[in-house]
Amino acid sequence: MQLSGYLQRVDKNQLQQFTSGLGAPIVLLAIMGMVILPMPPFLLDVLFSFNIALSLVIILVAVLTQRPVDFGIFPLVLLIATVLRLALNVASTRVVLLYGHEGGDAAGKVIEAFGAVVIGGNYAVGVVVFAILLIINFKVVTAGAGRISEVSARFTLDAMPGKQMAIDADLNAGYIDQDEARRRREEITAEADFYGSMDGASKFVKGDAVAGLFIMLINIVGGLFIGMIQHDLSFGNAMEVYTILTIGDGLVAQIPSLLLSVATAIIVTRENETQEMGKEIRSQLGNRQALYIAAAVLFVMGIVPGMPHLAFLSFAAMAAGYGYWQGKQAEKEAEQAKVPATVQKDDGGMPEMKELGWDDVHQVDTIGLEVGYRLIPLVDKAQGGELLTRIKGVRKKLSQELGFLVPAVHIRDNLDLDPNVYTISMMGVTIGDAQLSHDEELAINPGQVFGKLDGRPTKDPAFGLDAVWIKPAKREHAQTLGYTVVDAATVVATHLSQLLTNNAYQLLGHEEVQQLLDMLAKNHPKLVEGLVPDILPLSTVVKVLQTLLFEGVPIRDMRTIVQTLSEYGPKSQDPDVLVSAVRIALKRLIAQEICQGGKEIPVITLAPELEQMLHKSLQAGGEDGAGIEPGLADRIQQSLQQASQQQELAGEPAVLLTSGMLRPVLSRFLKYSVAGLHVLSYQEIPDDKQIKIVSSVGQ
Repeated sequence: MQLSGYLQRVDKNQLQQFTSGLGAPIVLLAIMGMVILPMPPFLLDVLFSFNIALSLVIILVAVLTQRPVDFGIFPLVLLIATVLRLALNVASTRVVLLYGHEGGDAAGKVIEAFGAVVIGGNYAVGVVVFAILLIINFKVVTAGAGRISEVSARFTLDAMPGKQMAIDADLNAGYIDQDEARRRREEITAEADFYGSMDGASKFVKGDAVAGLFIMLINIVGGLFIGMIQHDLSFGNAMEVYTILTIGDGLVAQIPSLLLSVATAIIVTRENETQEMGKEIRSQLGNRQALYIAAAVLFVMGIVPGMPHLAFLSFAAMAAGYGYWQGKQAEKEAEQAKVPATVQKDDGGMPEMKELGWDDVHQVDTIGLEVGYRLIPLVDKAQGGELLTRIKGVRKKLSQELGFLVPAVHIRDNLDLDPNVYTISMMGVTIGDAQLSHDEELAINPGQVFGKLDGRPTKDPAFGLDAVWIKPAKREHAQTLGYTVVDAATVVATHLSQLLTNNAYQLLGHEEVQQLLDMLAKNHPKLVEGLVPDILPLSTVVKVLQTLLFEGVPIRDMRTIVQTLSEYGPKSQDPDVLVSAVRIALKRLIAQEICQGGKEIPVITLAPELEQMLHKSLQAGGEDGAGIEPGLADRIQQSLQQASQQQELAGEPAVLLTSGMLRPVLSRFLKYSVAGLHVLSYQEIPDDKQIKIVSSVGQ
């Protein structure tokens, strides 16, 4: 029973897949059949009725759809309907010319009805009516819709780069996430494709209107020739019979063509807003002042002697009544807007607070930037603000250098801040702030300048260098004196870059590490598959990578890192041991980051007596360095700070070379007290590098 049920489901699914693909071939075969094979009048009636019904459905969907892009299949439907109507013209022409001499319903009931009822059996009236419909369709509706389609397609394509940049700016600012950005990009692409297709589809509509005129003329001339030559009809009889049938045939085809042309015009003239056409008309034409003025004009025209009083006065009353109703609706909406969304009323009329949920608990931003109100022009692209672009560049640069994706920076204004102050936060904690002026530039003293500048003295927020706020007009003068001049957006971006670099380890969590492993697994699946959790838990891998970033080591070479962890993980689960092993494996990268490709590495060493003393203190006080005597720790810090400053003045990196046991302790100990000092172990010096001892601390 289970097997038979499974087979039935399989057969049913296969049948659905088979039948779902039959629509297009059936339509194509039907069109070819109408063009090639003779059609009985009854079948022509069915197809003409279907054509009219299809046109009505299309125009109603065009009116009721909320956005033009939502009816994205409209160009394809328009093309199919046009080809179907042209094929019907060919089939009906064959029937009219073959059996038209028999009169009556020889060409079908629909053509007879339009030829006899709509135009009253008078072919002269039919010609005039058909000509009017053709002129309206070709010269007014179709021509206008075609021009609008062409302009809309060009403007949409021209606006695509700006829309893409706006999405990137919102994504970079943290206003939207990746999914929302992807959805908006898909909408922009769909909009461009739609209006491009509409530009081409409107040409089919225009060609269809022209074809209607030529088909009518050819049918009349052909009918006269066939009626007079083959069926011995007089000129008058042939003219009456074939012209009425031809006009009926033309009206049957031209009315759906006019409906489709109007649908095309409606689609291309709609704004791409999520709102029904009826609501758009009511909201935009329901201007009370305009309605009252129109009612007054109609009333004056209605009381003029000789005018149709009932018609004008009736419409005056309707316009005034609609304006009054619009006013009442606006008052209701204004009252409802005053009621807070979080307050509801119970049966007793007392306000009741909305029940709290987890949506009311807001998570802190990973990276946040708050600006005072005078600094808003820096982040407002409409006012020429370039900070969003600069921050995007900072994120891209740091992501490439550090080896993982730096999270988006959430930017907002804060009225509680001083107007010219900005703050940078990480995990909800402020890690930096500064005061600046968006309409001035910062002239930074790099260490050697040839004069003083008039301006407001300050400090560079990123590196603490002496600087002066100057007017943009003094930029060239400041540069000639040796100052480095940057604008306010660059000041903020540089400050942000420096803080993110120093605190990069806080940005790396379990999700980011898992994504790094997943990316590595795409190219090296065997290397990754046994690491987590068979060899090491994910938390240990996270701790190792965070420690590397804390010590200033980028994690770009994930292949070497994972390979080292897979090798040493079975031997030890201690993060410090694993970090030391990874650093030795990355020694070439570490040396390159420090000396930028030089052959020699200038190093500062510890005196052997001092290093031995620190070993004993480490064994006595533990691996956190708590056993180091405070006075000795202070002297070590001062000596290393002086040596580091000397290296900086000489234009060389400051590197402390010590044993592998002391390196982790001294690295944590000197992280913030001696800025810019790199702590390496003897094992971390590459074989192709030479060391040059520039000073020894403790002698």
